[in-house]
Amino acid sequence: KAELAAEQLKAVNLAVLAKLADLRKGGPDLKKGESWQSDQSLDRLPEFAPLVLAINAAADELLRHLTVVHQGFAITGCWANVNAPGAKHSGHMHPNNFLSGVYYVQTVEGAATINFHDPRSQTGIVRPPIRVLTADNADQVVIQIGEGTLLLFPAWLQHSVDENRSAAERISIGFNIMFSDYAETMGRP
Repeated sequence: KAELAAEQLKAVNLAVLAKLADLRKGGPDLKKGESWQSDQSLDRLPEFAPLVLAINAAADELLRHLTVVHQGFAITGCWANVNAPGAKHSGHMHPNNFLSGVYYVQTVEGAATINFHDPRSQTGIVRPPIRVLTADNADQVVIQIGEGTLLLFPAWLQHSVDENRSAAERISIGFNIMFSDYAETMGRP
């Protein structure tokens, strides 16, 4: 989890929001419970270059921390998610990638979390009642996020987004990362 510095956050968000408004121009307004998703090539647009630099820096730092040996990495997909009030995103994973991530452009109270679910399918077989829910006995981890938050996580980790309980749109940029040699030989996921 990383937080963009205030000056970087402002510049990135202004550019991203302006480009997304342009991409959505002429389309219908989202109704309660609806979502809009862009195509997966936003990382190739010049308006997204500062965000791509931040994503690459965070991924490089994480891969160094994990001591992963690699010949470079590439963003294999980068898209916008716009969730109207009432919209949610069911549990899913991002196969054929090493890392996935999300950058939060616009969040407000009532739309400021992401859930990561326990990947061990057998844990649900015996689930006794508990007195107090803690990080040690929960089947999911809920992460609080805000504008400028950049999260990276294993692409195999199932995640979801609860219903947007605010009155404003929640806007995030999702992305996937794979090692360059895999991305070139396997194609973009």
